[in-house]
Amino acid sequence: MANTTSAKKATRKMARRTAINKTRRSRVRGFVRKVEEAIASGNADQAKAALQLAEPELARAAGKGVLHRNTASRKVSRLAQRVKAISA
Repeated sequence: MANTTSAKKATRKMARRTAINKTRRSRVRGFVRKVEEAIASGNADQAKAALQLAEPELARAAGKGVLHRNTASRKVSRLAQRVKAISA
């Protein structure tokens, strides 16, 4: 348990940031899931549209520090690769 005033404040800040980051991470997962569902259904147009929405969301999460930028880049790359495979 935090004893000093500054430690108590730091704990409150961490709790707020954790809640915000949890929301952002959940949002990203939702966008990625929509792309994966479109890929699974075999609908290339829907998958492309979902990927265009998911890409900036992943970049935003990386910019905010929720995901590492390489992780976001890797996810976009792999999703794009799968979308391209069903398009062909």
